[in-house]
Amino acid sequence: MTLAQPKFTWPARNASAEEVLRWGVAEFGEGLAICTSFQATGSVILDIAAGIAGDAVRVFSIDTGRLSEETYELIAAVRRRYGISVELVAPDSEELSSMLTLHGPNLFYELPAKRRLCCEIRKVRPLKRRLSTLDAWVTGLRRDQASNRETVENVDVDEEHGGIVKLCPLASWSDAEVFEYAARHDVPLHALYARGYRSIGCQPCTRPVADGESSRAGRWWWENEEDKECGMHFSAAGRLRREFDVMLDQVLPARRPYSVK
Repeated sequence: MTLAQPKFTWPARNASAEEVLRWGVAEFGEGLAICTSFQATGSVILDIAAGIAGDAVRVFSIDTGRLSEETYELIAAVRRRYGISVELVAPDSEELSSMLTLHGPNLFYELPAKRRLCCEIRKVRPLKRRLSTLDAWVTGLRRDQASNRETVENVDVDEEHGGIVKLCPLASWSDAEVFEYAARHDVPLHALYARGYRSIGCQPCTRPVADGESSRAGRWWWENEEDKECGMHFSAAGRLRREFDVMLDQVLPARRPYSVK
C-alpha cells in the first residue's frame, strides 16, 4: 500500500531492519513506539532499536492480565539490560468486568467468537487506545509466520489504526535468522522457548508445539482455523465476525469509542 501523495520517502522494500528502524526514529521521534509481546522477534527489534536510540526507545506491551510469569520476568530483564521503561497497557476495567460477568473467565475455550471477544477486550481495544496517541508504531510481524502475513511490508500505512505508519523491520526474516541474531548478540529471550514454545501469548491460550508443527500451532490450539489471529493486526470475517459483533454489543451496549486514558 502507498499513499496517493506520499508524505515520506519510504525505505526500500529490501532495506535492512536497522535501516527501517533508523528511518522511523529519525522521521517520527517520540511519536514512534515499539509494541512487543516479548517474543523473539520483538526482543531482536528492541536490541536493534536500543543500539540506535539507547534508552530513549519508547516501548509498550499489552498486559492482558493472563500473561505467564515468564513474560513478566523477561520484562524485568529487558529493563535491566537496556534501561528502557516498558509501558504496560491494561484493558479497560469496566469492559473487562462486563465480559467476565456475562461469559466467565475462561470463555475463550467455548467458541471461536468468544475467544475473539476476549482478545478484543484484553488486547485489541487497549492497543487501539494506545495507538491513537502515536504517529507510527513498530511490530514484529513477519511474512513467514502465516499465510495471511505473506504480503506484510516493512513500512506501510496502517488504515486499521487511523492511517498511522506501521513498521515491520523484520518482515523478511525467518525464524532461524531471528534466533541466530539473538544468540550472536546475547539478546534476552523468553524462558518458554526452552520448553518447546514457539509463539507465545496469554498463558491459557498457548502451548508447546510438536515436531513438524508450525510455529503458531500452539496458539489457540483447540480451534481448527488455519490462520488464527487475535485481531490486533488482522480482523475476523464472515460468520465469526457476525457472532463476535453480537457478543461485543452485549459487552459494550453503547459501543463506546476508543478513548485515551
